[in-house]
Amino acid sequence: MESKKPIKGGEFIIRETACENIFTPEDYTEEQKMIAQMCLDFISAEVLPNLEKIDHQEEGLMQKLLDKAGELGMLGMSVPSELGGMGVDFPTSLLATEYTGRGHSFSVAYGAHTGIGTLPILYYGNEAQKQKYIPKLASGEWKAAYCLTEPSSGSDANSGKTKAVLSADGKHYTLNGQKMWITNGGFANLFTVFAKIEGDENLTGFIVEANSEGISLNAEEKKMGIKGSSTRQVFFNNVKVPVENLLGERNQGFKIALNILNIGRIKLAGGVLGGSKAVMNYAVKYSNEREQFGRSISKYGAIRHKIGEMAVRTFALESACYRLAFDIEAAIEGFMKDGMDKHKATLKGIEQFAPECAMLKVVGSEVLDFCVDESVQIYGGMGYSAESPVERAYRDSRINRIFEGTNEINRLLTVDMVLKKAMKGELDLMTPAMAVANELMSIPDFADASGALFDAEKGYLRNFKKAILMVAGTAVQKLMMELSKQQEILMNVADMLNDVYVAESVLLRVEKMVKSKGEAACQEYIAIVRTFIFDAADRINKSGKDALMAFVTEDELRMMMMGLKRFTKVEPYNTKDARQAIANKLIAKNEYCLSDAVNQG
Repeated sequence: MESKKPIKGGEFIIRETACENIFTPEDYTEEQKMIAQMCLDFISAEVLPNLEKIDHQEEGLMQKLLDKAGELGMLGMSVPSELGGMGVDFPTSLLATEYTGRGHSFSVAYGAHTGIGTLPILYYGNEAQKQKYIPKLASGEWKAAYCLTEPSSGSDANSGKTKAVLSADGKHYTLNGQKMWITNGGFANLFTVFAKIEGDENLTGFIVEANSEGISLNAEEKKMGIKGSSTRQVFFNNVKVPVENLLGERNQGFKIALNILNIGRIKLAGGVLGGSKAVMNYAVKYSNEREQFGRSISKYGAIRHKIGEMAVRTFALESACYRLAFDIEAAIEGFMKDGMDKHKATLKGIEQFAPECAMLKVVGSEVLDFCVDESVQIYGGMGYSAESPVERAYRDSRINRIFEGTNEINRLLTVDMVLKKAMKGELDLMTPAMAVANELMSIPDFADASGALFDAEKGYLRNFKKAILMVAGTAVQKLMMELSKQQEILMNVADMLNDVYVAESVLLRVEKMVKSKGEAACQEYIAIVRTFIFDAADRINKSGKDALMAFVTEDELRMMMMGLKRFTKVEPYNTKDARQAIANKLIAKNEYCLSDAVNQG
């Protein structure tokens, strides 16, 4: 049953949502669209014409671009006005991230500064720390970097070896260690550094000014992509850090790092969404310009298939991103109504939806990788040339499956976080899982395709969720503590979760559009929903089979495979014609035109 109570993180598995209760890009206000347009205009005017200079790291250029962004207020979107920022809500900040996400290496520098560079101090700093540093970061006067990763500690961040020792007089800590892959490291004025105080098991955060004696940098890393972003190793050799620059509480640094990464994950999803739209614009325009055998290649079915599929995945990602952004904002507002201050409420709201943040980081980075790959293919030989815009996009995209925790780690985290919510009693997965187990013994009740628009698809989604509950519930029951070591099974379940969340998000968005604009005006969007769900059924079935065959045997396996087949059954749908119709809309407009937040230019 649909409920009017705000949805909780992970609850989408066991609860239906009404389309009226989600936010979509069609709901943005004029003020929000103006912010998006400002970000897009900045990227178009200041960044894209200078990509070659940026990639060659022309001295001082990135800092100048960040200064200009600061003058426009772009660096202080999430910073409250009393500290020199714009203080926008979470969906608006994600919208700004999307439209700066087209800026290649600049987007990386921007994201590192405004996200992991600024937010630890904004959310965990005391009043004196915030007053001292945040206005400088919001204006761009100072640039920020985040020092967590070490040569021996990547995904296992809490194993870092950087040490901090309190002086005998208790006035400062002496910092010794090495950090690597530090974005903005070459020009940052301020570092958030994570280290262990003496014999502590967990990290502690420190605010370290870059001009402190004892800090040195390696040369710039030579990278596959994002060549214009400054990436350096940072060495701390007996660096004295005043005790008042300890960030948050001792031993709480790992928690700070995790919560900031949650924000980074959903923001990365927004950024790669912008990149996906941009690269689609290139691909569509080129397909209309390039002629072979006497006509534009956009007239050929194989090309239209590619454009159609890129559009399906990008539109679906966008639907999920803004659904999640609104749910996070609703959670933040709920915590504030209960008396929590804005910064704590923001962290708590994002932490509530940490599973979805991890999911969309994975989905988004893989959608962009798909789009850049297909765009290179549409360009053909020109796509392999550094003269084409898609060559840089192809190289720059690859880091996103590694940033903010690898996609493998994020898949494992998704399932782990959902199961922990269930164990804490925050999610009742057991009751619906037991109901699904009982249903396996009953007569199948297939979705009725003859009802109102999307009745059949809603039935498919209910069954997809049953497939997840069956596979995950059986895995928990049979493997218990051993499940955490079965990474392949966990990743299978994560892929099922990803597909269901995105499928439901795109369905709810288009259902809402149809109620507003009418069915006749939304034919291509309806085709997107049906194509995504039809293909998701096969993916969910495959992930479920791979998981079940790893730990269930004989008669029980046969019964569960029959159940999985039942839960992933969908009626035939002509996805070929659907993709052609979707592609034709873009080809006629000569751009990605499925969202109307701003003038694409």
